[in-house]
Amino acid sequence: MALQGSKQMKECCIIGMQKGVILLDILPQGQCINAARYCSTLDRLKEAICRKRPGLLRKGIVLQHNNATPHSANLTQQYLQRYSWEILPRPAHSPDLAPSDFHLFGPLKHHLGGMAFETEDDLISELRNWFDNLDVDFFRVGINSLLSCWQKCIDLHGDYVEK
Repeated sequence: MALQGSKQMKECCIIGMQKGVILLDILPQGQCINAARYCSTLDRLKEAICRKRPGLLRKGIVLQHNNATPHSANLTQQYLQRYSWEILPRPAHSPDLAPSDFHLFGPLKHHLGGMAFETEDDLISELRNWFDNLDVDFFRVGINSLLSCWQKCIDLHGDYVEK
């Protein structure tokens, strides 16, 4: 996700589940996501799960991400295999199956619309505040609607799913 701050674009990784955001990872200025950086984000995710939902690691982690290079790189695949984390398979170029695209970014863009931030820290603070104050049902609804989209994709043999 790219966010327009005062004069710069910021990229962040938002990892959540039915009960809310587990990790909001914002890239330092000038960095882009590559396999090493993505694995670093996964390390922070593992630490966040240990703190917030420790039983989850024993049950197994299933990630949904797209087929971007940082996600499919050998380094990332080795990381995921080492921890036995599973990747939910999905067809390439399927934005309709990304819960962030259809459920998260619209409301976030609406919330941030018209705001200006003096500093990067102001933007980050507003993001954290927005996520912290979302109703838990927001995430549950997003994940449950994803299940419906997945079923439509299966029924259409992997074709694009209209909402």
